[in-house]
Amino acid sequence: MPTEALIAEPMPLAAFLSFVLGLVFWLSTKKPLAPLFKYLPPVIWAYFVPMLATTAGITPAESPVYDWMSTYLLPFALFLLMITVDLKAILRLGPMALWMMLAGTAGIVLGGPIAFGLFGGLFEDPEAWKGFAALSGSWIGGTANLVAIQESVGASASTLAPLLVIDVVAGYGWMGVLLFLSAYQEPFDRWIGADRSQVQRLNKRLEEFDRRREPAEIGDYAFVVGIALAAAVGARLAGGLLPELGAVISSGTWAVLIVVTAGLLLSFTPLQTIERKGASRMGYFALYLLLTSIGAKADLAAVLEVPLYLLAGVVWIGIHVAVLLLAARRLRAPLFFVATGSMANVGGAASAPVVAGVYLPAMAPVGLLMGVAGAILGIYAALGCAWLIGQVALLL
Repeated sequence: MPTEALIAEPMPLAAFLSFVLGLVFWLSTKKPLAPLFKYLPPVIWAYFVPMLATTAGITPAESPVYDWMSTYLLPFALFLLMITVDLKAILRLGPMALWMMLAGTAGIVLGGPIAFGLFGGLFEDPEAWKGFAALSGSWIGGTANLVAIQESVGASASTLAPLLVIDVVAGYGWMGVLLFLSAYQEPFDRWIGADRSQVQRLNKRLEEFDRRREPAEIGDYAFVVGIALAAAVGARLAGGLLPELGAVISSGTWAVLIVVTAGLLLSFTPLQTIERKGASRMGYFALYLLLTSIGAKADLAAVLEVPLYLLAGVVWIGIHVAVLLLAARRLRAPLFFVATGSMANVGGAASAPVVAGVYLPAMAPVGLLMGVAGAILGIYAALGCAWLIGQVALLL
C-alpha cells in the first residue's frame, strides 16, 4: 500500500469526495443500474467508495478536510432538517406509526448494551465501546446521529472503522430482508390481525405532500445557506462555552443539541416555509457529503475484526426485530409500519422512504416523516444508549 495518498491537498480532496458523491447519485438515476441501486442504495456507495479509495492509497485516512466537514457540515445539515420538519404532520401519522417507531428505538437502546455485554470482553480494542456507542447513533436516526455520538464519546477512526462495516453489512442487510418481505404483506397482516384502514387513510392524506415545493431563486439559496451556516457556527461557539459532562456530553454534543433544539423551535415559525425552496435537500446534500468523509477515514484493514463485530451487530439487530414484532403483535400493526418503523431507526430519513416506497409507492413520504422523527428522537435516545454501553464497558 502506498505510504502517501495520491490526493492529499485539502481542495483536491474535497473536490474528489464531491465528485464521488455526485457520480454515485447520477448513476443511481440510470435505468440499467436500477436493480443494483434498489438493493444497494447510493448511501452504501457513499460509505464504501471513499473507504476503498483510502485503502488503495488514493485518499488519506486523516485530513483537515474531514475535520472541517464533521465540525460544520453536521450542524449545517441538522439545522436545515429540523427547521423544515412538519411536526404536526408527524403527529397526524397516528399513534400506531409513532409507537412502532418508538418500539424500534427501544429495541436499539436495549440491544446495544446487551450485545456489547455479550461480546465486548472479546474485542482487542479497549475503546470498542465508543464505536458501538457511535453505531447506536446511526441505528437511531441515521448518519447525522452517528457522527454526533462519535464526536461525543471521542471514537477514533480506527475504533469506528469496523463499526462502519457493521453499519452497512448488518444495517443494510436487514434493509434487504425488509425489501424482500414486502411481497408478504398480506399474509403477515392476516396472521397478526392488522387493521389496514389507517394505511389507506394515510395514503390519501399525504397525496399532496410532494407538491409544496416552489422554484427557488438565487436569493432563496443565499438565504438558506447563510442562515444554516450562521446556525452551525453559532452552535459551535455556544457549545464551547458550556461545561463538558463526562465522556458523552462534550462541547460537540452541546453544539448538536443546541442546533437541533433551535431548528425544532424555529420550525413553528414562518421560517419553516424555506422547505418550499428545497432547504431540506440542501441539508441532505451536506449530510451525504459528510458521509463520504466518514468512509474516507476508515481503513479496510479493520475487516480483520469484522466477524466478531458482525456477530455482535446481528445480535443487536435481532433484539431490535424481536421488540418490533412484540409491539406489532400487541398493536396489530401492519407490516408496512413494522418495516418503516425499523428503517426510521436503522436507516434514518435516507432509507426509510425507500422501504416505505417499496411497500406502498404512494407512502414514501411517511417513511421520510418517520425517519425525521427518528432523527429528532435519536440524538437524545442514542446519548442514553451510549451511556448504557459505557456503563457495561466499565463492568467488563
